Amino acid sequence: MKQAFPLPGRRWWTGLPPAAGAAVMADGILSVGLHLIGFDGLSLAALVLAAALWLVLAADFTTRLVGDRGRFRAEADTPAALMAVAATTVLGTRISMLGWQGIAAALLALAAVLWPGLLITVVRHWARRVPGTAFLVCVATQGLAVLAATLAAAVHRDWLARAALAAFCLGLLLYAVALVHFDFREVLRGAGDQWVAGGALSISALAGSKLTASPVWTGSAHAALRIATLVTLALSLGWYVLLLAAELRRWRPHYDIRRWATVFPLGMTATACLSAAGPTGVGRLRPLGEVLLWIAVGAWLLTFAALAATRPGTP
Repeated sequence: MKQAFPLPGRRWWTGLPPAAGAAVMADGILSVGLHLIGFDGLSLAALVLAAALWLVLAADFTTRLVGDRGRFRAEADTPAALMAVAATTVLGTRISMLGWQGIAAALLALAAVLWPGLLITVVRHWARRVPGTAFLVCVATQGLAVLAATLAAAVHRDWLARAALAAFCLGLLLYAVALVHFDFREVLRGAGDQWVAGGALSISALAGSKLTASPVWTGSAHAALRIATLVTLALSLGWYVLLLAAELRRWRPHYDIRRWATVFPLGMTATACLSAAGPTGVGRLRPLGEVLLWIAVGAWLLTFAALAATRPGTP
């Protein structure tokens, strides 16, 4: 795996590994979070960056699919391949928040087409012990739930909300499966993607908050969704504390492309807190989310600075 984005040059974009999708996810979720706290200028800047990188990765994905099937099949076997689905859904969610529902719906359709094939391929090639990227089976599925629920609220389509609920439940099941296979030694020695173990629960909580806010469910169904949202959010915060403690114990300041898979869960946890505060009625989640969001922005800046300081070919 290349440890840094290649510097601009002739066909530089063909050297990007699937793990680069985490940068789209990080930019996209920071854009969502910054919008929720009213920093729309920064939010739009993050969205433009996410969209530009998504287009680059989409072009690379298509080129490999058409012209380099061997590389495509080899990379499709890895959990990082599911970042294509997750990045598309995160980008679509922010675009939906702009009111561009047609584009958001197209991105949802694209992600839904890519998801089953990549999911089955990844799960079939799981080892007995897997790294944090294995939790992308949950992240990609919950990304579909988040985008479907967001679109359901925007265009008033109950069937989309029900599809989001199905994806939400499946995502939780896939999280449990990934957790059974997860190599817990990665908490201390991971290169950054170990944070996805917590980020997967955070995006589950974000999906739960969207569903809880939906008028489709009332009574006991609404109460169950509220509890599920708060439980997944509490568990994700527990992972946050554990992983942060592990980072402080074993400091790893060098750049690795998998560090974008650290920034994304940081931003996702913050955004989940901000999104859940209203539907769950736990107002204290909002100030917590604001603090966590600025921590995520700081992590983005540190990761970008480390990238900028990395020489081509440096591991």
